[in-house]
Amino acid sequence: MIGVVSWLATANRSQASSLKFSRTTGNARFDDTDYVGSDACKDCHEDQFKNFSHTSHAKLSTISSWKDKVTGCEACHGPGKAHIAEGDPTKIISFKNKSPKEISETCLSCHAGKEERNNFRRGEHWRNDIGCTDCHSTHSPATGRNVAQSITFVGRANAEKPDFSTLHLLKVGEPQLCMSCHSEVKPDFNKPFHHKVLEGTMKCSDCHNPHGGFELKQTRLATGADAACIKCHADKQGPFTYEHAPLKTEGCAVCHSPHGSANPRLLKFSRVNQLCLTCHSVDHGVGNDEPAGPTHNQNAQYADCTNCHVKIHGSRTSPVFFR
Repeated sequence: MIGVVSWLATANRSQASSLKFSRTTGNARFDDTDYVGSDACKDCHEDQFKNFSHTSHAKLSTISSWKDKVTGCEACHGPGKAHIAEGDPTKIISFKNKSPKEISETCLSCHAGKEERNNFRRGEHWRNDIGCTDCHSTHSPATGRNVAQSITFVGRANAEKPDFSTLHLLKVGEPQLCMSCHSEVKPDFNKPFHHKVLEGTMKCSDCHNPHGGFELKQTRLATGADAACIKCHADKQGPFTYEHAPLKTEGCAVCHSPHGSANPRLLKFSRVNQLCLTCHSVDHGVGNDEPAGPTHNQNAQYADCTNCHVKIHGSRTSPVFFR
């Protein structure tokens, strides 16, 4: 019995010793001696090394939690010993001929596990072969002077040039980056009433999660249908004693155009009564009859329903949203 215990202890020590001197890159395991460090890459790849050196990835080696992990060039490209010895490009991991999904899997080996990116494989970008490096630049070359080009007050939101970004290794500023593909929404932000995205007051990712999610348009939702809207418009959240049903069943977008509109308050119709009559028809037996009310005069002076129904998003005292 003692001999068996001794043999098991020896075997465990041997296994632990072999694991101690191996590291993992992606799904492959390599020996510690295969890694040569990023400085060895500098001799041939000087421009890439210079661009990489100022990124957050390059600073991982100074963080205590990364002390015994692979950092620098070899964290993504794999061990470089064989590549340096023979100069053979097949002896190093290259991303030139990899698909967006394969590239993204390399990134997710470190960046998965947090709520922000956990659903990337569920998102529209993944399904449409948009990978991490389509938006992010891992080597992140700095171009030009990062000085705001505006005569308006310069705050944190608009302190950078539109074509420049220091956040998350993005290739360009976020609105310009998103609209390079989602060009259909750009005209909305030029309408008279719009969310201030192009002005730099807010950005696309305040409402949408570019890394995927469970909801339509990858909106950032936590509770209820409109958490992304209520995050700023908190007075519309409730709960109310008398709820406006469309707000709870269909959400804010049933009445409002979230990106921009030619109408005040981002409404879908120029006149409030036109919007309300899409549900509340004046013709008895058509549309929403509950709760029933009088057939209102639709002349211009009476056309703004919210002159009387002021608490249209919900009320704590009036079933018809008078107060």
